[in-house]
Amino acid sequence: MSIPFSVLDLAPVASGSTSADALRNTLELARRTEKLGFHRYWLAEHHTMPGIASSATAVLIGQVAAATERIRVGSGGVMLPNHAPMVVAEQFGTLQALHPGRIDLGLGRAPGTDQATARALRRSPDALSVDDFPEQVMELRGYFEEQSTVTPAAGNGVPIWLLGSSGYSARLAGLLGLPFAFAHHFSSQHTLPALRLYRESFRPTEAMPEPYSMIGVAVTAADTDERARELARPQALAFLRLRQGRPGKTPTPEEAAAYPYSAIEQQIIADRLGDQVIGSPETVRAGLDALVERTGVQEVMVVTSTFDPADRLRSYDILAGLYDLGA
Repeated sequence: MSIPFSVLDLAPVASGSTSADALRNTLELARRTEKLGFHRYWLAEHHTMPGIASSATAVLIGQVAAATERIRVGSGGVMLPNHAPMVVAEQFGTLQALHPGRIDLGLGRAPGTDQATARALRRSPDALSVDDFPEQVMELRGYFEEQSTVTPAAGNGVPIWLLGSSGYSARLAGLLGLPFAFAHHFSSQHTLPALRLYRESFRPTEAMPEPYSMIGVAVTAADTDERARELARPQALAFLRLRQGRPGKTPTPEEAAAYPYSAIEQQIIADRLGDQVIGSPETVRAGLDALVERTGVQEVMVVTSTFDPADRLRSYDILAGLYDLGA
């Protein structure tokens, strides 16, 4: 199998560390994965979450692009209901002007946060609806056209992707002739129907004559299956706490192992880990190969979150070696 592999980073903040530590780890991972041969490096927008430091997504994209030389850098994604489209155009037009040909703009339809935070971001309760998402996308695209008066967006267009975890954005991406990225890592039950809907809805354009799809996959690779499962459990516990309304930093492996899980919590953890690719190099290769064959995607974007940044680096090292990304 020879397809591009890319990176999705949430700048995870581990227990006992700070946001500054997480952002430095992001820059280190970006430089490492560029050398390893990964194709893109995207940052995700989340707000008011103690365990995620990528909230100022456009700012962080600029820092990652400045710290690297070739890898494409972008958003996975900007949650468009949170922002005025013109502001997004100005930000990404600036990034494209500074780093021509290396910037991607992935757009999400959901606010990705609670209503109070979304209201604080936009300063208007009227902007919280996702129903006007198609109009927002078209407005945003217009600002990048040559005749636009929005500087520096005008003439500095970036590839626009639609992101989704259901069929809505899949269909819209197809109708608009845009590339589509599906969040398999937290909505695996909808992956195949959404990809099928995207391909069936696709309308070719001069810029995009054929559909192009990518899936986000949570991967934890280590020397053994047992070690990989141990490294993956802290993130699963962090997800459980988020589901329970108690978001926090990534716990330690010892904390994850000692946590007194109820039967329901054990099932939530099992379901969460069951949607991921976790294991030794051989296990990870088999899992990813099967997933790509089943989905027919053209690209895989990997998200890896471990307590120790060194384990995250090691996981990407293993993955690059499995697919000879640097060859």
